[in-house]
Amino acid sequence: MGLAGETGRKWRKGEKMRAEDLLRIMNADFYTGVPDSLLSPLCNCLMKKYGEDGEHHVIGANEGNCTAIAAGYHLATGKVPVVYMQNSGEGNMINPAASLLHPQVYGIPVLFVIGWRGEPGTYDEHQHVFQGRVTEKLLRDMEMDVHVIRKDTKEEEVKAAMDRFGHVFAKGQQAAFIVCKGALSYEEKMIYQNSYRMVREDAVGHIAEAAGEDLVVATTGKISRELFEIREGQGAGHSRDFLTVGAMGHSSSIALGIALQRRPAKVWCIDGDGAILMHMGAMAVIGKAAPDNLVHIAVNNEAHETVGGLPTATGTTDLCLVAKACGYPYVASADTLEGLDEELDKAKKRKELCFIEVKCAIGSRGDLGRPTTTAYENKKKFMEFLRDGKR
Repeated sequence: MGLAGETGRKWRKGEKMRAEDLLRIMNADFYTGVPDSLLSPLCNCLMKKYGEDGEHHVIGANEGNCTAIAAGYHLATGKVPVVYMQNSGEGNMINPAASLLHPQVYGIPVLFVIGWRGEPGTYDEHQHVFQGRVTEKLLRDMEMDVHVIRKDTKEEEVKAAMDRFGHVFAKGQQAAFIVCKGALSYEEKMIYQNSYRMVREDAVGHIAEAAGEDLVVATTGKISRELFEIREGQGAGHSRDFLTVGAMGHSSSIALGIALQRRPAKVWCIDGDGAILMHMGAMAVIGKAAPDNLVHIAVNNEAHETVGGLPTATGTTDLCLVAKACGYPYVASADTLEGLDEELDKAKKRKELCFIEVKCAIGSRGDLGRPTTTAYENKKKFMEFLRDGKR
């Protein structure tokens, strides 16, 4: 990456910045990141241009992983890579940014492009509010040069920021574009799909039915939203469910912490493939602890669906073999509701740690809602259920 590329078209007042123009201005040869809904125009543009070719574009497991990949790219080429992410991933990125990239360590220049969920002054979900408030501060505390791209930001402003960043990179420092909601556009529609036919919401419903009065921990994103709506439709209440609205990749660890303290109560963790990949080391810890009251279910559609549908690495990763290698004593996979019901029935009866992979299609209802209770209310009712139910 050198200085910004030449401006190729005249910016019109009220026009959003096109993802293609941002790519041209950044003028990089390599991109890696974790998909984000606010950056979906950029992500889709990268998929259209490069796919996942490895040479120019890699979708990572988590933001720290991507930062390290970017460092390797710089070491191999001497060029400046781009790492994209949602601001919720700053925590994963900070460790390698502070202890690897920083000028006081190796001085590796990287350009970060960060979607600003929870931007102050805009409405967002509970889990994004505090993260949004500290997003820019965290980057500046990391001594990065920062430029915010808003809906009305002009190309010339972004190009000027890139010119400034060029001097920063020359000193082995890092810089970041923070991208506000609706600031980017990409006209071409991308369709992501797999070969599976099971509908995820149906699978979640069958899991909830099998769990009965047991405890359920659901992962971030649409799985928690679908579980909430399933309970609403049944008038069943939500007190036995813990909905992990943030902290992607940590639901299985939360479930482990509960299971170890609440034997013999059964705990069902409904996880996602992207979440499992983000912190896969948790599976080794779960396998070692091997609580006999935990059922770990991986709903796998091989996609980061909640943030746009871009592919995960589970298309080439056998999660069942991973679970077995991590010490899970019972491992199974299902790609039909009939097969799922059979495995759920077995898990209900087994007195050992179980892992069930559920292979689902990409997609959800267009009118899928969000939980109408706050995260704190969810926690309070869940803990009351544990206390009053003596589970």
